[in-house]
Amino acid sequence: MTDAPGAVLELRQLRLRYPGSSAWTLDGLDLRLEAGERLALVGPSGCGKSTVARAALQLLPQGSRCEGGLSLNGRDPRHLAIPDLRALRGDSVGLVFQDPMTRLNPLMTVGGHLLDTLRAHRPDMKASARRERAEALLEQVGIGAERFKAYPHEFSGGMRQRLAIALAIVLRPPLVIADEPTTSLDVAVAGQVMAALRDLCEDLGSALLLITHDLAMAHRWCERMAVLDGGQVAEINRSDVVLTYPSSRVGQRLLAAARAREGGTTPAAPAATTVLDVQELRCWHNLGGPPWAPNWLKAVDGVSFQLQAGETLGVVGGSGCGKSTLCRALMGLTPIRGGRVQLFERDLLQSRGREATAMRRSIQMVFQDPLACLNPAMTVADAIADPLLIHGLASRASARERARELLERVGLGPAERFQNRLPRQLSGGQQQRVAIARALALDPKVLICDESVSMLDAEIQADVLALLRQLQQELGLAMIFVTHDLSVASGFCHRLIVLDRGHIVESGPGDQLLSTPQADITKILVDACPRLPV
Repeated sequence: MTDAPGAVLELRQLRLRYPGSSAWTLDGLDLRLEAGERLALVGPSGCGKSTVARAALQLLPQGSRCEGGLSLNGRDPRHLAIPDLRALRGDSVGLVFQDPMTRLNPLMTVGGHLLDTLRAHRPDMKASARRERAEALLEQVGIGAERFKAYPHEFSGGMRQRLAIALAIVLRPPLVIADEPTTSLDVAVAGQVMAALRDLCEDLGSALLLITHDLAMAHRWCERMAVLDGGQVAEINRSDVVLTYPSSRVGQRLLAAARAREGGTTPAAPAATTVLDVQELRCWHNLGGPPWAPNWLKAVDGVSFQLQAGETLGVVGGSGCGKSTLCRALMGLTPIRGGRVQLFERDLLQSRGREATAMRRSIQMVFQDPLACLNPAMTVADAIADPLLIHGLASRASARERARELLERVGLGPAERFQNRLPRQLSGGQQQRVAIARALALDPKVLICDESVSMLDAEIQADVLALLRQLQQELGLAMIFVTHDLSVASGFCHRLIVLDRGHIVESGPGDQLLSTPQADITKILVDACPRLPV
């Protein structure tokens, strides 16, 4: 097959089926990406977005079946020997993953990652030239050459993603594929990372294929948009056209879900008893220095709030503001230096022994990535039953029965269809429902949701948020909802607090903060929040 002039990626009637599956994940997909073009690939969960990237790079499990036309920079990667395929992956396409920390070597310095790539693909390049190229690239992505010897764990999420971008473009490829590159970042940092990626692609003349579930972000950074459904392109057009007059049913459905999320209004706060009372909470981390003058990182510094039964408190803020530290402190996962935390007027920090264990069971968390927090070798029912067995609250048989009840409660019914599946056999939305069921197993009074919908597409986000609201009403749950997405927080939470450098700088109803932000960080977050075209 010969691709048309200027095409860096061309797929013609591409079909792909994973081993052990009778269904085609990609089923006659046509897609063409021109040199220098920016194209967003969107669609519902399971539509085949990420599979397009895996097919282009031939990063597929053994036994996969791939048919049809596939051309990457004029070559079909399926017909290449392994050494040539590895060279093509670096020289012809750069890949930016969703979570860079899982793709970086924790034992290798930041500069070492770049030098290693250059040594592998440019063996004839002088060592001094490789070092010069690596340092220049760190400057380009906004890290700075002075951090050359730093390690990935010393970087924030945004900085690690900048390193991932540097690794993707170090060989100046004609195509860069970014697969959900900002889902774990706050909107301000996400905007900075996407701006850096766009500018570098423009400087190199590289095409960008952005795989995302965020329609507003896709519209902001890409001129064209392709909507996938059932392994096929349902429609492809200019981004503003797709998001104003979608021609496909799936496009209309996704747009409706996205607009409903943006157009949500802050629900009225319930009048109820105080469940959680936090006063002047402090979580400081000692970064070293002499004993008489330690260098403290004040991650949470004097935070106070109250949480009512049946209320959802949103916690928003920029990267590094203290959101996750606050969650971990309330869960007992990080040391607390000072302050007071009362659960139903009982001091959580002063409790000990069985009393402390019982009180801790009343606060449970739903994490951002359900697949990462579920045991991959444990069935769904066993994962839900496990907390009951750990705490000695039920026999194995009754714990399994409770797990089946919870599966039904979170919308995974009949339970017999799901109870014996492994987490990887579920969709992202189903995995998050399992994580919610497991959190509910101990009958908590407070549920902490830490970025629990940020990795889901708009439709599944709406489903999971509706489930959380239903469970809150049925069980009287108090919820702390941590998110970087102000539009989601304003429509789902009764009120919001905005954190900056460990302090609460602003609070109030979400629609008020969106329309008239007062604090500088709130203004930055509102300005950076992508919007759909009117």
